[in-house]
Amino acid sequence: MLDIFQYSFMVRALLAGLIVAIIVPVLGSFLVARRYSLIADSLAHVSLAGVGAGLLFSTSPVVVAIPATIAGALLLEWLRQKKHISGDIGLAILMSSGLALAVVLANFAHGASADFSSYLFGSITTTTKADVIMLAIAGMASLLLIAYNYRGLMHIAFDEDGARIAGYRVTLLNYMLAAITALIVVLSLRIVGGLLMSALLVMPVVTASQFTHSFSRTIVAAMLCAMFSVCLGLIAAFYAGLATGGAIVLSALVVLICAMLWKSE
Repeated sequence: MLDIFQYSFMVRALLAGLIVAIIVPVLGSFLVARRYSLIADSLAHVSLAGVGAGLLFSTSPVVVAIPATIAGALLLEWLRQKKHISGDIGLAILMSSGLALAVVLANFAHGASADFSSYLFGSITTTTKADVIMLAIAGMASLLLIAYNYRGLMHIAFDEDGARIAGYRVTLLNYMLAAITALIVVLSLRIVGGLLMSALLVMPVVTASQFTHSFSRTIVAAMLCAMFSVCLGLIAAFYAGLATGGAIVLSALVVLICAMLWKSE
């Protein structure tokens, strides 16, 4: 089984996948607590619009997708805070608009369908050394920001009004969390795929919550579940010829089902 690591692209995919498995459950824990778990799905659709624009203009899709997705995340948070549009409505608007724009741009980008498909569903063969380095730097910076603002983010996740009264800079922290989520979503496209990102953000957290009763322990357990799912998914994708993103998400689903069955006994 270890012979898969003779291939450099599998080593890169594993490293990138493990980085994603560490940072995504951290974000997911805060977002699930806020009942905002579909934000990753919405931002993934916006990122696909950025990918489509990059393919259309023959530039790096990720370079275009990062500012576009962060702008979408900030817009979503602005609509929620300033225009009092509920989170689910804002997510629906962002998701449908992003997907529509992505489809239109992809149609204009003739001959780019294969590349676009890799961002939709993930592809280990497109993970480069630069992707891994960029993801590692972004992941480390994100974890440091979250660790520094951990108490404030946790307070906001469970009681936003109470966090304001307690003196936390709620608006700034909300924008920060949205921007970090957008950045990680874009950088994870080649590993998990845009259409499957939301599942990896939510499933490990739900799995961990079956056995833990504190927020910090849920985060740690969710990381372990995600890392196991990534390893299992990559192995399955390699030997069975499956799409990487789909294999990882299905692995996370199997882990979740096993956890629920074990908990029910």
